[in-house]
Amino acid sequence: MLETKLERMKERALVLKETGVNLTHLTGRAIAAFFRWVLLGCVVGTIAGGAGTAFYFTVKAVTGLRMSNEWLVWLLPFGGLFIVFLYRACKVTKSQGTNLVIVSVRSTEPLPLKMAPLIYISTAITHLFGGSAGREGAALQLGGSLGYQVGKAFRLDEKDLHIMTMCGMAACFSALFGTPATSAVFAMEVVTVGVMYYAALVPCAVASIVGGHIARRFGAVPAVFSISGIPAVPTAAPLLCVVLLAALCALVSILFCMAMRGASSIYEKYIPNQYLRAAVGGGLVILLSLLFGRESLGAGGGGIARSLAGDAGAEAFLLKIIFTAVTLGAGFRGGEIVPAFFVGAAFGCVGGGLLGLDPSFGAAIGFLSVFCGVTNCPLTSFVLSVEIFGAQGAPYYLLAAGVSYLLSGYTGIYTKQKILYAKDKAVYIGGER
Repeated sequence: MLETKLERMKERALVLKETGVNLTHLTGRAIAAFFRWVLLGCVVGTIAGGAGTAFYFTVKAVTGLRMSNEWLVWLLPFGGLFIVFLYRACKVTKSQGTNLVIVSVRSTEPLPLKMAPLIYISTAITHLFGGSAGREGAALQLGGSLGYQVGKAFRLDEKDLHIMTMCGMAACFSALFGTPATSAVFAMEVVTVGVMYYAALVPCAVASIVGGHIARRFGAVPAVFSISGIPAVPTAAPLLCVVLLAALCALVSILFCMAMRGASSIYEKYIPNQYLRAAVGGGLVILLSLLFGRESLGAGGGGIARSLAGDAGAEAFLLKIIFTAVTLGAGFRGGEIVPAFFVGAAFGCVGGGLLGLDPSFGAAIGFLSVFCGVTNCPLTSFVLSVEIFGAQGAPYYLLAAGVSYLLSGYTGIYTKQKILYAKDKAVYIGGER
């Protein structure tokens, strides 16, 4: 055994010698790269994290303003018209949203600086007037754009610009949600299914921690929830219930993605004019709120909290899907992830209770499972659940993420997300959906 190890070491040394690779040189390069990326991570974390912090308080302020002045919802169509005008004035006739950031990480596609203020302002308008949308789409676009521009300022090459883009995404996401580990992993995992960009681990981690720290220093509250009913010991009965619930949530995630794409296609087919589309979409959201109530307006943070406390209506998850599809399909700006959290938590609360799980714990399983299904990010989903729910239910969270990832198929909210490896077999299938 010892002789075999010595032979392998000699062979490796010989290969390194023949190829001209110097181990001392490699170590020196690694140390230099470490300090370089730590510095750049701090710079991006400060800039993108600062922007994310400002955005956090902006969305909080406009949401509070809407909730204390319910008549603002009636102005949603006018908000939509202004968003269309804003993008056209900046000569962005067809925005790719988060898809543009995803494409830029693995190609030479640039990220214009104007995308940062555009998504910031338009998402704030959507939330001010009650459009059903999240915040993370703005975080990824805002942070990615700023990270890319910082990289250009430092005259980095194309490959390093990709890493800087991911750093910006991680920092801004962390500032918004207060989940630094999740933010760093998500930025590396979301671009390509089956492959993670480990070269970005150190800078993304640094940027995420710095961005989150800045937000906390200014008083931003991290997303942390207390849930009940976590089975003390992973026995067969609760494990089976978790598997069944995660499988159902995978189907819900497919429904969610189909609704997002279907609504957009229907709007474009029957209402080709962007201004008219935004006005009609805003009017439909108002009509839906009159028919079904206002819980599904905005991001839906209150609905998520109630579901995780074990209190959700049977129809809540479906109404949120409809509200969000009608809003985003019409051209309003925001993200799909927070609405997906709402959908998952509401469905898990009701479905978990029917399966014999505590409704609060079921909501947590639904929360992470639908998120996993719509983003194709199982590792991020697991890390997120541990960060916001605690580690007590970690085995269940990991199992739920795996089941949802496998059964959600090749759908997803990001159409430019590249799927390189099959979900059910170690087979390369590279391509976009």
